[in-house]
Order: sequence, then C-alpha cells, then structure tokens
Amino acid sequence: MWFPVKTFWAAALSLSLSTVSAAETAQDNPNIRKVPLRTHTLESPYLDSDMHSRWWDFGGDTVIRTDKYIRLTSDQPSQQGWIFSRVPLTASHWEVEVEFKIHGSGHLYGDGMAIWLTKQRGIQGPVFGSTDRFEGLGIFIDTYKNNRPGTSFPYVMAMLGDGQTSYDHAHDGRATELAGCSARGLRGASIPTKARLTYFQDKSLSLDLQYKSEDTWTNCFTLTAPETNFAIPPVSYLGFSAETGEVHDYHDIISVKAHNLYDTGGSSSRRPAGAPPTARGRPLPPKKSGGWGWFLFKIFLFFLVIVGGYVGWTVYRMQRRGSRF
Repeated sequence: MWFPVKTFWAAALSLSLSTVSAAETAQDNPNIRKVPLRTHTLESPYLDSDMHSRWWDFGGDTVIRTDKYIRLTSDQPSQQGWIFSRVPLTASHWEVEVEFKIHGSGHLYGDGMAIWLTKQRGIQGPVFGSTDRFEGLGIFIDTYKNNRPGTSFPYVMAMLGDGQTSYDHAHDGRATELAGCSARGLRGASIPTKARLTYFQDKSLSLDLQYKSEDTWTNCFTLTAPETNFAIPPVSYLGFSAETGEVHDYHDIISVKAHNLYDTGGSSSRRPAGAPPTARGRPLPPKKSGGWGWFLFKIFLFFLVIVGGYVGWTVYRMQRRGSRF
C-alpha cells in the first residue's frame, strides 16, 4: 500500500514546487503565466553532487557528460537509451521545451528519438528505445525512412497509445499517426534544435520546432478538441529515448524546460466580448486555481500567521511582566 501514497505525495510536491517558484509571462501572450516545474527540468550538470539525479532516472546505453549533454545513443549500431522523470507530470496545462541534437558522421543514419508522456516509465523496448504498446503520448522524431512513399524525412509524428496497439515500424507508424510533419534539415542543423510541446487539457495540443533559424519556430501541428482526441493520462511520466539499428547516429539531450501554464485573463479590449482567451490563436481553458500547490501554499501561510501571532503575544506578555518590576 506504500506506492499510491508515495505517488500522491510526489505529485503534490511537484505542484507545490512549481507554485512557489518565480513566475514569468509568456512572450507570445501576456495573459499566459508560466511557472517553472523544477521536477521536470533538466540542465547541465544534470546530476547532483552524489552523481545521481533527484528527479530523473537513466538507463540503457545512455551516457552523461555533465558539461555538455545526455547522450541517449552513440554513433554505433544497436543502441538504446532513455531518461524518464521520477515524478509524474500531473498539471492540467503545461509546456515542455527540449533542446536536442541529432548528428553523426555517416551518410546512412537512424533510427531516431522520442518524447514520451506515458503511464509507463523507464522500460526499454523496440519503439525508439522505449516500450511498445504504451499508454499515453509519444512524439517520434524518425530519421530513417522504411516504407512511407511521398514523405520527406526526418519526419516528426505523434501517436496516442491505448496500451494495446503496437507501433508499426514497417510503415513508420503511418496507421497510428495522430498528427505529424516533415522536418528536413533538423538532423545535423547548424543551430540549436528544439521541440516545444504545449498542452491545455481538453482544449489543445501543439508541437513547434526550431531548426531552420535560431529563435524562429515552425508549427508542426496543432490539435483542438473536440475535433481530435488527444487526451493524455492524468498521471503521466515525461521521458526521452532513442535507438539505433544497422544505421546509427548520436542522439543528445541538451536541456529540458517544463512549465505549468495559467491563463490570467485580460482586458475585454484585447478580445471580443464573450470570446475565449487565446494563445497562438487557439482556445484556452477557463482560469482555474493553482490546485494542490496553491492549497499547500495557503496552509503554509495559515500556520505562518499562527506562529507569528503566538510569538507576538509571547513578547507582549514578557514586556508586561517586566513593567511590573
């Protein structure tokens, strides 16, 4: 019975840490407040002082160079590597931005890497280094073309796994594709390559890529409800994995930045009366409270007031006693 309790407190800790962190305003929409998620952020040197990570697990052929990168696979055949968060990403609305690098010396290369938000975590397998028949969202950056006529590679696609359906390697996942785009030039780009995944529960899911020029984002896809079902399990782990076969490449993670997103509203002059607020032209969910993080923060303030009052009353009582003598 210890595991559910552990998961509950881990999720509560994740939200509380994100709430008390310094907030910033999204550049593209002043009504969207971004609160950093420390539990799902990954930056150099990647490891704590004891050479372990508090928030992430690593496995397979993953190699960590603390001043440069997390290398999921080297430019060698038959490698698989992965990293997964230890704490589930339970926020309703979030943004994950990952800087990565796919490169190598060969003219033939592959197979590619993946971004995961799934119930499963840290299970090595045949789908870009992670498990098949997953439940949740997989974003695949496929660099090796098997059998997909008329499609330019690298190809980036999303798949929503139901826990039973397998990824179709022979046809590069075409039958189970939720959405996708060609990203020719992403591999071996001369600028930092990034992927930014933005999710508003029951509203929208979008993926933007940076690989053509620095600070220029290209939208790969944007899905909206109820036209498309893209519901991610409420308790999902963030992960990254990569795989090589007979063809191979370096697959590096440089950094991961995760944020909770909050709609702070705005003046009626910024949008038509009665119209929902938007981010990049997409509907946003109604403003909600901060959840468990805000609840814990209010409890902390409550006890802080009680302690302050007690200390003040004690000082006052001691002063009165001193005045009698």
